[in-house]
Parts: sequence; C-alpha cells; structure tokens
Amino acid sequence: MLAPKKSLGQNFLRDQNIARKIIDSLHAQPNDVILEIGPGQGDLTKLLLEASSTVVGVELDPRAANILKERFGPRLLLLEQDVLSVNLEELAKRFGQNLCIVGNIPYYITSEIMFWLFDQRAWVQHATLTMQLEVAARLVAHTESKAYGILSVFSQFYADTKLLFKVSRNSFHPRPQVDSAVVRFEFGKNLAPVDERLLRNIVRCTFGTRRKTIRNGLRMMGFTEHQLDEIRFDFSKRPEQLSPSDFVHLSSLLRPHAATLSMKY
Repeated sequence: MLAPKKSLGQNFLRDQNIARKIIDSLHAQPNDVILEIGPGQGDLTKLLLEASSTVVGVELDPRAANILKERFGPRLLLLEQDVLSVNLEELAKRFGQNLCIVGNIPYYITSEIMFWLFDQRAWVQHATLTMQLEVAARLVAHTESKAYGILSVFSQFYADTKLLFKVSRNSFHPRPQVDSAVVRFEFGKNLAPVDERLLRNIVRCTFGTRRKTIRNGLRMMGFTEHQLDEIRFDFSKRPEQLSPSDFVHLSSLLRPHAATLSMKY
C-alpha cells in the first residue's frame, strides 16, 4: 500500500462497496470520457475502466503515477500534474465531447477545485465528487441556514447540486477525523445573464460581513449610499437571506454603478 502523504491531503478510499456505489451513481456509458481527480493507487480507476472505454487520470504524486502506469498501462491516459492546471476545454475538444468528472478530492483544496469546475463548466457534463461532509452540506444548504454561504450560492447557481450519500470516515486510509459525502453536480443549466465577476465579488464581500446587512457589505465594496438609494432592493436583509437568483438580480441592478467603484471588483 502506498504511504499517504499528508502534504497532498491523501486519504485513500479503501471500501469497495462505497467505490461501487460511486460507480453506480455515475450511470456511465461506454462512450463517456471520464476524468478522475487523484486516482491514487487506482482502486476506483479499475471500476471506471470497466464502465467506460476512455478514462483520464490526473495525478500529482509521482509514486502513485508509477503504480498507475504499471497497473493500467496505455488503457489509462495519465496526466501527471496539478488538477488545477488542467485545461478541460482542450480535453473536451480532443475527445469531441464534454467530460464526466469524478474524484475523492483533497479537503484542503476543495474550494479551489469547485471554482476550477465552475470556470470550465462549459466542457463538463457532470461531476461526482467525494468531499468532507461539512463542505458537502454547505454546497446544498438552503437560505437562512447556518451552513448557507458563498459555496452554497455558487454551487446552486452554476449547477443542479445534490448530496447523494454520506461516507463513513472508516472507509478511508488513513482514517480522517471527519465523515465525507458524495456530491453530484449537473452542469448545462441555462444561467441568467449576469456579470459573473461582479456577482462573485458581491457574494464574497457581503458574506464577509455576514452578521451585517447587505448594505454594509456593498458600502465596503465602494458603492455609495446615493447609488444604493436609487435601487429598489431590500438592503436591510443579511446575505444568508438571499438566494442565488436574488444575488443575480442584485448584481444586475448594481452593474450600471460598478464602473464607479474605487476598488477593482
């Protein structure tokens, strides 16, 4: 067994029942192109190759990469790089179709991987990711709940997001201190037209002052009282009271004034 590296956030899935449950949830077709994030020693990879003829593995650990080469040879297209540097558009165009993403992602870069996916969603059919249960709960949280926050807004704006099932910490080696969950993201939904850069900054800035009103967060961004008073919106609400569509609507209302911001949004 490969010794897990703490610096890479490695917790290898050892429960074959969970691995098969993940495979079943994919509903993979033989002609699907599946990209696996961090295949490690290839336990899930083996099942993926049984389900689809084309599997791409993205593995940063050279020790794991050597094991994967020996185990699967040319059957697995192996990219030895940081997943955040992978260009999904290039891969999708190479294979002539959008990708299916799957992986047990390191806890310490979960947010980064989420936005890597969101930014390249045009080239992804769906993603099925195993992650820390607490993070998974935030992704599907409803407004006015304690878990609702930045990731909730964006995961629900960019995709149809569903928590499929929980995974015990005992299913991994080494055993982490928390349980996990498998989350499914279905991309391809029709998004409301919006300045995404402005939207992201409004969401981040207002949740940065979570216990204060939307008005306080927007004032910190540089919007003036006069500009806000010109807009018909209830700025007395707190960010956790606004749905993703509310944030989109707010961003559209503020867009004409964004050019006057003293900070770069």
